[in-house]
Amino acid sequence: MGELAALGTSLCFSFGSVLFTLSGREMGSPLVNRMRLLVAVLMVMLLHTLTFGQPIPLDAGTDRWFWLGLSGFVGLALGDAFLFQAFVLIGPRLAMLMMALAPVLGTLLAWLFLGETLVTLEFIGISITIAGIMLVIAERSGQGKTEPTDKRRYVIGLLCGLGGAVGQAGGLVLSKMGLGDGFPALSGNVIRVLIAVVIIWILAVANRQLISSYRTLRAHPRAMLMLTGGAVLGPVLGVWLSLVAVQNTNVGVASTLSSLMPIFLIPISYVVFGERVTRQAIIGTLIAFVGMVILFL
Repeated sequence: MGELAALGTSLCFSFGSVLFTLSGREMGSPLVNRMRLLVAVLMVMLLHTLTFGQPIPLDAGTDRWFWLGLSGFVGLALGDAFLFQAFVLIGPRLAMLMMALAPVLGTLLAWLFLGETLVTLEFIGISITIAGIMLVIAERSGQGKTEPTDKRRYVIGLLCGLGGAVGQAGGLVLSKMGLGDGFPALSGNVIRVLIAVVIIWILAVANRQLISSYRTLRAHPRAMLMLTGGAVLGPVLGVWLSLVAVQNTNVGVASTLSSLMPIFLIPISYVVFGERVTRQAIIGTLIAFVGMVILFL
């Protein structure tokens, strides 16, 4: 069940990332991140009510609320803020390729903080994954025809993608700490999304962004529709499946199968964005995937 749930996570995030990229290019990534969390929390609370008879798990306990809430802040509020900006700057394919570092970071963090075993084969998988990503980055960096402003945009986009990977890995490890003793993954998802949306909207109010957000939403109804679709696929179905995965298998396996988006996004990016992918980029992506498979083994 854990492996199948992780694979479903990859599919949901692949199509959701395309919708978030399209809406982010119209409305800006910060607003997209805030709104998709708001849409998501309403949906997961409704789903939790239908399943358990209450919108939030009031009997979860202080420890679970702390760890899952911290996971929501790290993974959904902070990490996804970087990821959404990477979508806008370098597109979903490259952004999700940077997210292939999440299983590497997740495995290392689980080794450090959860006591999960880290053997020689996993070190090999980590090295291969990083080598594949570097091959793709080198292909783009070595073209030589890119304007300085585009190169700066590219580098910042890669750094934002790295920030997203760190957030996802940290969020999964923290989720594992709050999902012990058979605690329902859906309830864990409610806590994560609820805490994330409260924090991110408090920051918006503090920065006096409510009125400007409302005006932007009214001016881009098509983007709002795409954002809603992405919220269903990502923070609702995708995150729920990722928690089912991490609850039923170790963090390294869950992170690996939840990170197949770069493979799926090669044909998707070609169809949706007309993005031409070179042979070197495809080979680098496949090498990175092989590294993740070794982590799975």
